[in-house]
Amino acid sequence: MISMHPRLRPALAVSLGAIPGAWSRCLLEAYLEPYLAGNVPFATLIVNVTGCFLLGVIAPLAFARAFVLHPDLRLLLTTGFIGSYTTFSSYELDNDKLLGIRDAAVEGFYWLGSTGLGLLALELGSRLMLRGLAYWEKWDDLT
Repeated sequence: MISMHPRLRPALAVSLGAIPGAWSRCLLEAYLEPYLAGNVPFATLIVNVTGCFLLGVIAPLAFARAFVLHPDLRLLLTTGFIGSYTTFSSYELDNDKLLGIRDAAVEGFYWLGSTGLGLLALELGSRLMLRGLAYWEKWDDLT
């Protein structure tokens, strides 16, 4: 096993998560773009909503009683993978482009869709994980 200074571990964890997160975003957007052409940047919307769902699934693991998520793994998944998979700057760039076409319905749909669906996806992922953890803890108590 390679010896490493403890302060470098978090940076390495974030870096190792960021690479597949960025690749996943790039590949998913490249795949979706031909199918979702139009004024609404659906690919960014889908990436951000699925990222919120994934964060909702992972975040409860940091506080679970029966399941221990190592701090380095938590950083790899949240800050690294999800942080590079989703991006607020792309969302804002898309909003700026939408302002340029001056279509209030499209702008409103994208803004409300990103915010509302993102929040719903985060909540759904979190509730599903909390339900799964509660089941796991009950199962662990029985054994």
